[in-house]
Amino acid sequence: MTNACLFSGGKDSTLALHKAIGLGLSVDLLITVISANRESYMFHYPNTITTGLQAEALGIRQVFVETAGEKEKELQDLERALEENKVKALVTGATYSRYQADRINAIAKKLGIEHVVPLWHTEPEDELQELSKDFDAIITSVSAEGLGTELLGRRIDERVIGTLREARRKHGINMLFEGGEAESFVLDAPLFKKRIVVKAAHSEIRGDSGTYVIDDAELVGKQ
Repeated sequence: MTNACLFSGGKDSTLALHKAIGLGLSVDLLITVISANRESYMFHYPNTITTGLQAEALGIRQVFVETAGEKEKELQDLERALEENKVKALVTGATYSRYQADRINAIAKKLGIEHVVPLWHTEPEDELQELSKDFDAIITSVSAEGLGTELLGRRIDERVIGTLREARRKHGINMLFEGGEAESFVLDAPLFKKRIVVKAAHSEIRGDSGTYVIDDAELVGKQ
């Protein structure tokens, strides 16, 4: 039997993994869903293939699950992966989205799996402050009013947190991006044995929205 993490490489799944391990859960598998649909309701889209470097940095085995990303049907692909890998506990980075949490809970109940959700209803400011201090996380997509494409590739630090705070005040965005306002990717974290360096990347802009695509990256030793 396996303890797994539904791992997108973004800030929430990475932080949830760290917190679950910190609470004593031995996680021995990362499940990363590769969606063909950038508008997937459930799964992260940008740079998911680059999560292989994160898995290597963590020293945790990883499996990739391909899905067409069709609404509701994409959950069947995740369910099959959980069964095939004999998962008994699943860590996810859900924070506020009932859409995501309810569907994972339903799968977990059906399969007899424990759903571990360390960040559920965490205070957005608390999570962002923790990330800015202990993690190197960058923004890899923006798709909400108040979040300009100039944020693409930017590290989540105090200045970016200030921008998110202002966007929440003016436009009511979720600062943790739970509604799909933006997405992120973690380059370094406390449990990483090495850090990721982006060697080449480009931005794809679509009106006021955009995606930061990592073309080439490598692991390097920590100083």
